[in-house]
Amino acid sequence: MNKKKYISLAKKSADIQINELKKIKKIFNNSFIKAVDLILNCKGKVIFAGVGKSGLIARKISATFSSIGIPSFFCDPAQALHGDMGQIERKDILIIFSYSGNTSELNNMLKFANRFRIKIIGVASKPESILLKASDIKLVIPKVKEADVIGMVPTSSTSITLLLGDCLATTVMYQRKFSKEKFKVFHPGGNIGNSLLLSKDIMITGKKLPVINYDKTFKDALRVMNEKKLGIIILLRKKSILGVMTDGDLRRNLNHYSSEAKIEKFIKKNPLVVSENMPASKALAIMNEKKITSLLVVSEKNYNKSKKTLIGVIHIHSLLQSGIK
Repeated sequence: MNKKKYISLAKKSADIQINELKKIKKIFNNSFIKAVDLILNCKGKVIFAGVGKSGLIARKISATFSSIGIPSFFCDPAQALHGDMGQIERKDILIIFSYSGNTSELNNMLKFANRFRIKIIGVASKPESILLKASDIKLVIPKVKEADVIGMVPTSSTSITLLLGDCLATTVMYQRKFSKEKFKVFHPGGNIGNSLLLSKDIMITGKKLPVINYDKTFKDALRVMNEKKLGIIILLRKKSILGVMTDGDLRRNLNHYSSEAKIEKFIKKNPLVVSENMPASKALAIMNEKKITSLLVVSEKNYNKSKKTLIGVIHIHSLLQSGIK
């Protein structure tokens, strides 16, 4: 087969799915609103279930809900028959996915939920299906054209189901005023976690800071430089940042001046500072642009003041060790 044909077929499949996904807006009705309200007011866990491809979609959406701080897990309907339904309590919500809505493996889970009056949000394409008849809230997925050559392999149908789950999650996030800071709590690892790190999360603080009073000498500065090992010293006047001197500047000046000479007149004044809430990735970009290895950090409230109070230092090694790129 001509390799260009591969691209043509892939584009055709993508176009079909993109067009079919537009039908998602038909689901945004009173039932969708009720589903969001039920999730927002849930006092227990949001439990997802499904079989086959629908089960895979349910697992993914459950993981998304967990990552935004909503207690959630996936319950396999087959395993539920052998004791897993003991995890489900009356204060929980069941969100069950089945494109046909008539998957026989769901029957016992539906009976269990109805017996104990556990609320069910059913997601299926057939309004008269067993699943939707047993559900408290019915989310009817529009019939869609599958994107494969025989029109039977779950493609568009799984895509629109996944999109519905993501829309539920993002709507709930908005209503709960979910922030980057909250997301970082539930997703501290990996590239996502790293991208959410702020300057204050990785800055050096306290006794590790290479600070010295403005009236000290070269001798004092050299001692602090050697002790703190950050390649920089920061001069303070009444706790306000006065200036900085790098290791190279210090040693070059020592070749021409006495070690007892006052250091104040040799420093670089008005050094570059960043806010504690600046993303760490942006701080690294500034370092690369300016060809420096350290940045001074001040509080958000203090950032725009003429006299800035030091709260920390970001060193390039700390950024790289944290996986910031």
